[in-house]
Amino acid sequence: MEMTMRTRLSVSLLAVAVIALLGSACAERAKLSPSQTSGPHPVIPEPDKALLPTVKIAPATGWKAGESPAPAQGLQVQAFATGLSHPRWLHVLPNGDVLVAEAARPPTPDPQSNPIRDAFMKKAFEQAGSAVPSANRISLLRDKDGDGIAETKTVFLADLFSPFGMALSGDRLYVANADALVSVPYKTGDTQSTATPEKLADLPGVPRNHHWTKSLLASPDGRTFYVGVGSNSNVAEHGMEIEANRAAILAIDAATGARRVFASGLRNPVGLAWEPRSRALWVVVNERDELGSDLVPDYLTSVKDGAFYGWPWSYYGATVDTRVKPERPDMVEKAIAPDYALGPHVAALGLAFATGDKMPAQYRNGAFIGLHGSWNRDPPSGYKVVFVPFANGKPSGVQQDVLTGFRDDAGNARGRPVGVAMAKDGALLVADDVGNAVWRVSPAR
Repeated sequence: MEMTMRTRLSVSLLAVAVIALLGSACAERAKLSPSQTSGPHPVIPEPDKALLPTVKIAPATGWKAGESPAPAQGLQVQAFATGLSHPRWLHVLPNGDVLVAEAARPPTPDPQSNPIRDAFMKKAFEQAGSAVPSANRISLLRDKDGDGIAETKTVFLADLFSPFGMALSGDRLYVANADALVSVPYKTGDTQSTATPEKLADLPGVPRNHHWTKSLLASPDGRTFYVGVGSNSNVAEHGMEIEANRAAILAIDAATGARRVFASGLRNPVGLAWEPRSRALWVVVNERDELGSDLVPDYLTSVKDGAFYGWPWSYYGATVDTRVKPERPDMVEKAIAPDYALGPHVAALGLAFATGDKMPAQYRNGAFIGLHGSWNRDPPSGYKVVFVPFANGKPSGVQQDVLTGFRDDAGNARGRPVGVAMAKDGALLVADDVGNAVWRVSPAR
């Protein structure tokens, strides 16, 4: 019997997916060095015209007994907590307790779903260690004796909806779920909350909810919450209607829940933090995929109220993405180039500015950044924690490796760093969602 058009199309798409999953032999390897694709003035090459996008995933294996990431010279690392369930984000409370959001992608029904693509993406997520059930909770870690290891772990808040960002403001703890900003009462020393979360504001969610993580930062005066919301696509291939209030940082009024777009054109803004000297808002952003191993650099940038950073029509300022139709030269003209490139496809997620004087001198003025790791690059990039030095409130040098070894010599992912935070004692904490651990980085003894 002759194959129907739909059957032939499905078989063709399945073949494409299989070839892509096996490594995209048609796609080119990276040609530029890390020094060329990072820093304040990265090289922006021509897009890769390969038929298939590069897909090179580090299979998730986890850490074997006795293994840990490798710290830079002058530093040491130890497990602050283990046995967690996909820990993604961290928040350090004033008394030193550490909150960790244990979450994964929520159910995301998509009316524009493609079953073949969905099957491929599901397989890719499984291989990368991301297709796990969401624990939907925030746990509290307490290191009572100060030895750098949390003796107790308690469920602080359960039955959430893929929680991610957290912020303490006044006597309430705010949590950015995948679809809403909620809060519960908090007093110093609490280890558990049985309160029903109160909703302050809805956040862009289903249907689709492609980039589901919602980062959260409170203004110093507590009057405004800033929420990072990623795009619902790679480059608006499903239209701009489903991108309302996405690819943006939203500002939410703490008193009323009213929200507005603070900054836009940021494909997937995740880590948000205040630079301690200038008090400016900074963010790390995941840029678009499928333009080749050398495009587009993920980045670290300061964020201005009302500013536009290019997505989807352009990248790194005014470099036009010709895949996006219709073209919008008026928007490209407004696009602001980021401050600092971190390298293509590194998946920059965590951001924390150094505080205190515990760390060695070279790590006391600048930003620690968790690079979760690539899937769309050959050779892979990311899979480490880096430090970008600052001077006078701006990046001032080459990024430095702080914690490496998350990929083994065979190319497997033993761990993948996500959120980073400064502990009360000045050490660096790193959430590892594949290793199901929180690592603590401190000066070597």
